Amino acid sequence: VQLQASGGGGQVQPGGSLRLSCAVSQSTPIDHYAIGWFRQAPGKEREAVSGIMVSDGRTYYTDSVKGRFTISRDRAKQTAYLQMNNLSPEDTAVYFCATGFLGGWKNYSPKDNNNFYWGQGTLVTVSS
Repeated sequence: VQLQASGGGGQVQPGGSLRLSCAVSQSTPIDHYAIGWFRQAPGKEREAVSGIMVSDGRTYYTDSVKGRFTISRDRAKQTAYLQMNNLSPEDTAVYFCATGFLGGWKNYSPKDNNNFYWGQGTLVTVSS
């Protein structure tokens, strides 16, 4: 399973917006999986941010991004999008796209990394 992440990779001011994309290779159908993002801030453990079921669009958001981030997907393209609004310096991290079972986002701990397929990380820096 190959994942191609895009977006981010730059610096945005507090209150600004960024959009991340994550495309899963269509040679591997993943209708029963979710696509989403995790992030790892400097000196901190990786945490689950948001995931979306490819089949029915069910979503997961970590509490700190609810109301600011919106995840969506194009089922046919096996691609997810993360619209991040009202960004704060606390959102500064390397964002990793991944695919796996949606339950993995809800109960994530770093020991579960092998339960996901991972794309490359994208640095998001929120700073004035």
